[in-house]
Amino acid sequence: MLVRSQAVARFVRGSWLIAPALGLVLAAAAGCEQAPAAGGVAATGAAAPKAVAKAAPPPEYHVPADPKNIVSIAAGSKDHTTLVAALKAVDYAESIANPGPFTVFAPTNEAFDKLPKGTVEGLLVPAKADDLRNILKYHVAVSTYAVGALHDGETLGMANGGKVTIHVKGGKVTINDANIIASIPASNGIVHVIDAVLLPPAPK
Repeated sequence: MLVRSQAVARFVRGSWLIAPALGLVLAAAAGCEQAPAAGGVAATGAAAPKAVAKAAPPPEYHVPADPKNIVSIAAGSKDHTTLVAALKAVDYAESIANPGPFTVFAPTNEAFDKLPKGTVEGLLVPAKADDLRNILKYHVAVSTYAVGALHDGETLGMANGGKVTIHVKGGKVTINDANIIASIPASNGIVHVIDAVLLPPAPK
């Protein structure tokens, strides 16, 4: 009986040592299991890759729905593809698609071809956007001027702040040195087709 009592006593004393050790083991095991991440996905310990935001594409220009708008008229003309390309290059097409009213003196493709070689291509580069916009605005008057309302010697203020001079002789109307060869009424003004490009005077 004495021997048996001593064995029980040793077992009880050993249990006090085993319990803390077992508790440490269980705690370590629990620490290895991480709580599920949001949405029920278990975290792996590695940082989730960040989504890379894609840059929005530049807005595309669309011809106004109104087929009688100045820009729609120009866009539908095979003789004004250079003018339309220039308007788009400096985001000026939408400006003259507004209600206006505007008078646009629209040079034909042949009118642009009369400029020194390389002039048009040089103006279409982004670095020359301000120069091109200034030239285009020199073709726009913020009002409606029908041919019959233009008088010899009259000056018109243009959208770039410059002025052009009207000449009427023998029934022909010119603006600076460009002849008006056709006129097309538009829902937001009028288009006068001209046979030369109007170049603003050099700043003094």
